[in-house]
Order: sequence, then C-alpha cells, then structure tokens
Amino acid sequence: MPQSIQAKTILNKTRRRDPWFLDDYTLNPYSGCSFNCLYCYIRGSKYGEHMEDKLAVKENAAELLDRQLALRARKNQYGIIVLSSATDPYLQVEKDRMLTRSLLEVILKHRFPVHVITKSDLVLRDLDLLRAIEAVAQLPADLQDKLQRKVFITFSFSTIDDQVGKQFEPGATPPQQRLQALRQVLDAGFHSGVSLMPLLPYITDTADNLEKMFATFRELGVRYLFPASLTLFGNGPADSRSLVQRAVERHYPQLADKYRAFFAGNTAMPAYYQEAFRNKMKELLNRYQLESSLIPSRQL
Repeated sequence: MPQSIQAKTILNKTRRRDPWFLDDYTLNPYSGCSFNCLYCYIRGSKYGEHMEDKLAVKENAAELLDRQLALRARKNQYGIIVLSSATDPYLQVEKDRMLTRSLLEVILKHRFPVHVITKSDLVLRDLDLLRAIEAVAQLPADLQDKLQRKVFITFSFSTIDDQVGKQFEPGATPPQQRLQALRQVLDAGFHSGVSLMPLLPYITDTADNLEKMFATFRELGVRYLFPASLTLFGNGPADSRSLVQRAVERHYPQLADKYRAFFAGNTAMPAYYQEAFRNKMKELLNRYQLESSLIPSRQL
C-alpha cells in the first residue's frame, strides 16, 4: 500500500525549458513509481532505491497547486506544465486515488497549458478535462506564435514488443495496450506523439525494430517523436546500470559482454555509437515525415 505524505511544494519551476518537452513547470503527484522500469534515470540517485516500495501519494497536492498556480496566474507567469518529470502521473494507484485528475481540474481552473507524459492508457479517462484545458489555456508569450495547441499527450516507449516490455518495464502498461491508447488519443483530435526513450542498444534499436516502430507510429498518425539512446547510472544493486546488466545477462546473454564494456566506466554509449544513432534517427524522422519537436516545422 502506498503511504500518504504532505508535500511542502508541488509545482517546480524549471531553470531552462527542455527543447523536447517545453517544460516551464513540472508536477509530480506521486513520489516513487510502481512501473519498475529497469533503465529509469532516477535509479542511480538517492531516490531510486526500491522505487516501487517507496510509492507515496502527495495528499495535499491539489490544495498546494491551487495556491501556487493562482499566484503564477496573477503575475501572468503562464507556462507549460509537464506531468510528470520523475514518475508517471498514471500509476495503478491513480485509478483509485484520482490525484492526477484533481490536479488537472486545478490546471483547468487557472488555464495553464499541459504536457502529459505517460506509459499508461489511464490517460483516456481524463480526455474530457484535457479537452477543456485545450479550449481555455493560455500559452506563455514567447510560444504564442509558435504553438497552436495547449495540450500535448506523449506516450513513452522503449519497445512496442510486449515480451521485451515485460523484461525491462515489468510494471508498466504493455506496449501494445499503450499503442491502442495512442490511437484513441489521436482519433480524439489531440496533439500526441511518442517519447522513444530509451532505445536499447542491439535489442530495440536494430534496423528491423526501428523500421517497424517508425512505420507503426506513422500509420497511427503521431505528430512528433523524440528518440534517445540508453543512459545508465550507479553500481548498486538497485541502480539502473546493475538492473539492466542483469536483465541483459538473463534474456540476451550474447550481449552481456557488450553491455558490460559499454557501461563499465560510462553512463552513456560510446561517441561513435551516439553519432551513428543521431544520423539514423534523423534519416528515419525525415523518411517517415515525423517532427522531432512540439513546435511544428512541416505540415503533416
């Protein structure tokens, strides 16, 4: 059972807007995560150990957010709120607690734009609120001539294969179920796309897998795609480097030595791989006519 905590603050102002996610603010309704993704960047930090066991509900989140957004709105400090940066806003516990839904109601009240990033299909429950936010939200001044939409819904994938998903993200909604939710969100008219983070070297980034994924996303009609390779942190038993290495040894023993060498003293893949990765992603994005930004550069 998740514990309940009283948060001191809930809305975080970012120092610099991320070029992919356009986050002026971040908002995490929960602390910890039950999706248990082995590669999660939080693992390897002081927050990463036993993430699924330390799941906590920020009971006073809606009250705090109401006060903080009221102040920001009075000062005309509108900006895109990202749900979420450190955990998923639609964990299984959200089905009963409905905390994310309460926060969306507050966001609607104060007319802030929102970017939802999730591995769950539970976002479908809240399309009514997201549609209402789309109708009334106010973009920050410097984005008003660059963006036409006020709500963005991004589904996160490292694979679209359910079996691989079980190996590396065992608690998350299965990828094929996520794809169905993505289709419904797009059919409902939302500006939606994919965070393809991280692609797993020699597992989900093979030529065949990439072609299949990009073709699938293009057929669905996604508006944008953010690709990134794998980074791993820490050497402790609950850190991402250790967890992914053990999963590779178990499921892909032929790659175990490669992974061990790649991440022996590094958090990221070697420079030659990263350059080839960037070139391949650029080629695929162009060929499948997919944006790599929420700010459109082409007519789809």
